[in-house]
Amino acid sequence: MPRCYCFPMKTELYGRIVFGGSAVLLGIIALLWYDADTWQTLSQIWSLPFGRVVGGCLMIFQIAGGIAMQIPTAARLASIVLGIVYSLFSIACIPGIISAPTVYFHYGSFFEQFSALCGAIALYAVTESNAARSLAFARLARLGLGVSAISFTLSQMLYLSTTASLVPKWIPPNQTFWAILTTIAFGLAAISILINRQAQLALRLMTLMLALFGALVWIPRLIAHPEAHLNWSEFGLTSLITGAVWMVADLRSLRA
Repeated sequence: MPRCYCFPMKTELYGRIVFGGSAVLLGIIALLWYDADTWQTLSQIWSLPFGRVVGGCLMIFQIAGGIAMQIPTAARLASIVLGIVYSLFSIACIPGIISAPTVYFHYGSFFEQFSALCGAIALYAVTESNAARSLAFARLARLGLGVSAISFTLSQMLYLSTTASLVPKWIPPNQTFWAILTTIAFGLAAISILINRQAQLALRLMTLMLALFGALVWIPRLIAHPEAHLNWSEFGLTSLITGAVWMVADLRSLRA
């Protein structure tokens, strides 16, 4: 059966724009600023022979994939390219886990990259013409994001004070309240996604929550301190994960 390259529905289109645009943004800032704030946990790539060349090529592929996924006829290839890039980024976090297995920060970094991989898998699922394979990849993307949501829950639990410090002080009632509430929200979303009960609703609410993180936490910091590379990379990463969750939420298999 010939593959039909159709333009996605509006919500699917917006998810692609956020996911692809964030991939482009992260690639650009990493190429502009070669420092620990923009590369963060992927700094292991720097230690490789020709690490800067390898990392630069990966960022170029990330940018190309983010652009290409907006083109229906190129979306399948883009999903493969981004899948490879985010697989390598995930693998790059494993040495940190092995060297410090009791430090959860490294696990959290892995699942941040893995959640982006789930977005690429979701894109591949919607471009797969075989219904059975499409369903299998869609299920993999959903389960992967469910596990990632568990990691987000644990990260916020273990670093609750840090999470609370990121909440704008002007939001009532207080910073700790919102840190605890969002931690609970991640946990409930993880359960719903993994058991596939109201999973699409959970994913959409998780998308909204992540989008609010970007809008309320990182955009004000960007405006106040645009010179801080960390603010740009954190905003880009939050937007990328938001787009990945949005991509999975739009999978048609979740609407059944």
